[in-house]
Amino acid sequence: MRESRGADFDDFVRTRSVTLLRVAYLLTGDRHEAEDLLQEVLEQVYLRWRRVRTVPEAYARRALVNRAASRWRRRARRPERALGDVDPSTPDRTEDVLVRESVVAALRLLPHRQRAAVVLRFLEDLSVADVAAALDCSEGAVKSHTARGLARLRAVLAGTGLVSSVSNGAGGAR
Repeated sequence: MRESRGADFDDFVRTRSVTLLRVAYLLTGDRHEAEDLLQEVLEQVYLRWRRVRTVPEAYARRALVNRAASRWRRRARRPERALGDVDPSTPDRTEDVLVRESVVAALRLLPHRQRAAVVLRFLEDLSVADVAAALDCSEGAVKSHTARGLARLRAVLAGTGLVSSVSNGAGGAR
């Protein structure tokens, strides 16, 4: 039985870890924190494998959101530290990298529920119902968090000069 759990779990990690790492990165904004967060969640999934094996990705996604929120709450109690900026001496960075860095930085400014809703809804392309399940809230709350998060992202990104101002009707919560 233990070997079966190990093989099933190994298959899950092999096929879904890249996607889950991307979610963790977008929730944390830091590659190393994302890897640590994913490692903690995969340990939790493994320990509960018999109960979650029918929906391991949904369980892992929800655990990522919950653990990231716990980290945000702990961090909110500590003094703020400077986040890394793009180093001007870095050789020829492409515009795509600059845009990605701007988006990640803008995501960091969102409250955790808004960030999670936007990441899961638009970057992971989940339905409103799936996001509601991951965040343990109503579909209306997901729509509200998403709309507010997108509005804040538009405002922040419009101020960077990298992204032109987007009309209020485009890209709203679906």
